[in-house]
Amino acid sequence: MIAWSVELSEFGIQYESRGALKAQCLADFVAELTPTTAEEPQVWTLHVDGSSNSKGGGAGIILKGPNQVTLEQSLKFSFKVTNNQAEYEALLAGLRLARDLGA
Repeated sequence: MIAWSVELSEFGIQYESRGALKAQCLADFVAELTPTTAEEPQVWTLHVDGSSNSKGGGAGIILKGPNQVTLEQSLKFSFKVTNNQAEYEALLAGLRLARDLGA
């Protein structure tokens, strides 16, 4: 540092060390850019039920959204399924429906 001071003094320039950034300044900056209002998430509820028998399989889907919105859908499978497969297919169809509605 002394060597720099000697060299810079020839040109009339003085070295000043950089001051530390205060933590409060950084906290104020973050607080200023943080949005104050966070919108509440819209809650949707998905109910699914699937079943199969010797004649085939099917499923029912009920999707309940905000503001008393209720969507009901029934599915009939064109392939043989077990009860677990029917439940799984119903869940997948319900998730696709929710995604398409933007839930």
